[in-house]
Amino acid sequence: MSEVAGIYARESGYLDRCVQVGVASDRVVSVSFPRSLASEATPDHEVLDRIFDYLEGDRDEFTDVEIGLTVPTDQRSVLEAVREIPYGTQTSVEQLTGRVAGFDPADDDDRDRVRTALDENPIPVIIPDHRVRDGPSAAPPKVEQKLRSLEGL
Repeated sequence: MSEVAGIYARESGYLDRCVQVGVASDRVVSVSFPRSLASEATPDHEVLDRIFDYLEGDRDEFTDVEIGLTVPTDQRSVLEAVREIPYGTQTSVEQLTGRVAGFDPADDDDRDRVRTALDENPIPVIIPDHRVRDGPSAAPPKVEQKLRSLEGL
């Protein structure tokens, strides 16, 4: 990527919100959907270009995007499993829980840990929590619905 650290953002007519990407040490550390552009944000970044192409219908798994997760280990394991859910595919919290090493899909506490990780996902779209049909998404509900619609979910 070789980009300078910073905040990159553009307005999305499709989402009726902005898409904002935070980058540090050449890694994406956040994706958010504010209602207005941050004054310090600039519009030009490769990942932002790819997200906008995705919003226009291009298939993109984003699996090659370097990310920087600063979350507890159990949440990292969940989010890494979410990242493996293919474009256009959905799963349930229970199924996802079964994919995480050391988690038991029949255990309420483990399913709650999965839901917490989804809710606190710092990088929605790149880590596609919208593909978990019965879990929370870190994206606002209307954004989540549009992302699901894009992928036919």
